[in-house]
Amino acid sequence: MSNDNTAARGLLRDKILDGLRRAERTLFTRPAPKSAWARMKFLRTREGSSKSLAERLGVSRKTVDRYLSGVTKKPQKRLQAALEQETEAEWQPQVKAQARQRAASSAGLVISITAYFGFGSEGSDAGRMRDIQVAVSPSHAAAILAARDTGATDSELHDAVAEAIADAYFRVEGGGRAGLKVRIEAVERLDIAF
Repeated sequence: MSNDNTAARGLLRDKILDGLRRAERTLFTRPAPKSAWARMKFLRTREGSSKSLAERLGVSRKTVDRYLSGVTKKPQKRLQAALEQETEAEWQPQVKAQARQRAASSAGLVISITAYFGFGSEGSDAGRMRDIQVAVSPSHAAAILAARDTGATDSELHDAVAEAIADAYFRVEGGGRAGLKVRIEAVERLDIAF
């Protein structure tokens, strides 16, 4: 596998993970904390100690304590991004778990993507940029979510998404394309909805 292909799959992985995070964010029934103090307080209750929270955020324990006491209020960009990411990861876990369960068992996912789709040797269509919105089956949704949750490699996550789109869009009801191998490259946009 070439370095360009590896980099492209890594970029696709980032877009898939970001799409899943944005999809989960739309499920929240209450807004997540916004201020640095509220986020620190929330994460401190989830983490258990200032020391472990400091390690998780990559800052000193004194920094955490300054935010919790209200002495410091405006974090630097790196800390602000870490607070936002960690808060959203911990926010309303039951809501996210129910949506994942529903997607994997009955509802599936909706994937909207603008990308270059190439095909294996069995395909007759030339590869090209396509704008696709497709509902993928619960079994494919389960595979994508499992790949994300288990820390799958770039290639495994790419293959899970490509297979889901191939089955739902290119191989609809067999259509003589059962062996069609689909590659996704040059992703311009990727949105996922539960």
